This record gives sequence, structure tokens and C-alpha cells, in this order.
Amino acid sequence: MSEKLIGVDVGGTKMAVAVLDGVSLHEPHVEPTDTDSGAELVEQIVQAIRAAGEASAVGVAVPSVVDFETGRIRSSVNIPLQDIALREVLRERLGIPVYVDNDATCAALAEAYNEDGELVARHLVMFTIGTGVGGGIIIGGRIYRGASGAAAEIGHTIVGADLSRAPFAHSEHFPQPGSLESLASGSALNVIGEQYGVEPGHVIDAARAGHRGACAAIELLGRRIGVGIANAINTFDPDLVVIGGGVSAAGELLLAPAREEADRFRLTGVGTRTEIKQARYGPLAGVRGAALLAEHELRAEREREHQAALR
Repeated sequence: MSEKLIGVDVGGTKMAVAVLDGVSLHEPHVEPTDTDSGAELVEQIVQAIRAAGEASAVGVAVPSVVDFETGRIRSSVNIPLQDIALREVLRERLGIPVYVDNDATCAALAEAYNEDGELVARHLVMFTIGTGVGGGIIIGGRIYRGASGAAAEIGHTIVGADLSRAPFAHSEHFPQPGSLESLASGSALNVIGEQYGVEPGHVIDAARAGHRGACAAIELLGRRIGVGIANAINTFDPDLVVIGGGVSAAGELLLAPAREEADRFRLTGVGTRTEIKQARYGPLAGVRGAALLAEHELRAEREREHQAALR
């Protein structure tokens, strides 16, 4: 009998919980996120997991910088979890293995596998274009986290720095000017759209209806994203680059100019096998990836315990 894993995707406005039974992801339960306090949000997560039923392990995706080894939240902007040892707290409350990671990283893991659980992209870079810009990196079918577990903050790569200005001290203000997030997020799209007379939040719909200004705004955003994609291709030479998040709903209006710019800025001979596609799983990517996180890390933890027992 296949094991049941639970995936939890905690967002700034809503939380989704779903059971992965073998390769079948059940319909997620979705509810508004309780952002009143860290304690109340932790309690909400615990109750939602319990309501999902028995499981072998749980994966939790959060829009935060996570110390993966300990599951402590280092930095969190939209949800009140900063400095909470979320993995430890949930393990104590639930009595089963729990793994916590960044939401875009979990979404990237989901995109690397098809619905039958087969690896379809060994090396993948994901860009999530929403209010901000997030990212995830998969190398050899596994999440790449870097030395401290916080890699893939793709939105904070610099794609348009103004070096003519006088040098200044390190700033704690993010996103930095010239970063992908400051230039190519959904928030940036709203600003560009306003310059063309399009109401914020309606740029994609207006572009689909043929509004020239809205189409121009999305094209500009796509070209900016394309520069970020070129950097990812030149660095990782991936099989696949996927674009997710709310802005990815623009489809080819966004992807076509992004591909053109990526091709223009990638080094000759690099990225010759890289495909650039819209993410497949949409809003389900985070919760699916969280469940896959639980599956992969539980397997790895059991293997480590087995190897230790053989010594």
C-alpha cells in the first residue's frame, strides 16, 4: 500500500492542504490564512494537517527564507512566522516527520515531476512572478538549497544596476533597485500598465482583450524576465525554465518576448537544450511540491538511518 503524505502551502492570504496518495493528489482544502500572530498561524496549520487525516510525513511550503536543516524561519514578510522553529514545533505537535521549505522551491520540485511521479526535468529553474519574484532550483532531480539552505532567491538577482551612481553602503531595503523583483514583478507590471492607462490588477485581462498599452506593458515585463532567464541559463544550463505565479497567466504574451531576450543574452553554446515554458500546475504547484518534499525527504531520512544502522 502506498504511503500518504500531506502537503501544506501557506500563503499570505490563503492556505491549501492536500493529501498525496501514491501519485494521486487529492483535492486541496483551502482556507484563509490566519495572520494575526505566529502562534495562531501555527495552530491553524496543526489543525488543518490533523483534519487531512493520518499520514507518514508532512511537507510545508512557506513564503519565507528557511533554514532547511532546522526548519527555522529566518525571514518572513507576509506571514508571522519569523524566528519560529516551525519544523520542530510541528513535529512535536503532530508526532510525525515534518519538512519545511520555501514555497517557490516546493513549486519547482513539483514542476520537475509529472503527475505519474516521473522525473521529467533533471535540471530545472523556476521563476514565480506574482506580487514579487521568487524562484526554485532543481539539480539532478533534487532541490538545490546552497550552503545555508536559502538558495534560489532569484528575484533578488540584479538585472539592471545603475553603476553610474556613487557607491553606497549595504542596504537592508529590498527589493533593491535594478533587481528582477523591482523590475519584473506583478507590482512592476501594474506600474508599467498605469503608464499606458490600464488600471492596476487588470493589465493581463486588458491585453487579452487587445489593449495595445497593456500588451506593451506585458511585453516589456517579459523582456525583463528574459534577462533574468538568460542569467539562469548561463549559470545552470538547465533542461527547463518554468514561469509560474499569477503573472504567468499572460501565457505567450509574456513568454514570447521572454524567450527572445533570453536567447539574445545567453552565451553561445549554452542552453542549447533549454526549454522555456509556462508552469503546468498553476496554484496547485506549491501544495503538490510540499507533498513531494515530504516524500523525498522522508525517503532520504530513512536511508540515512539505514546506513547508520549498518555501521
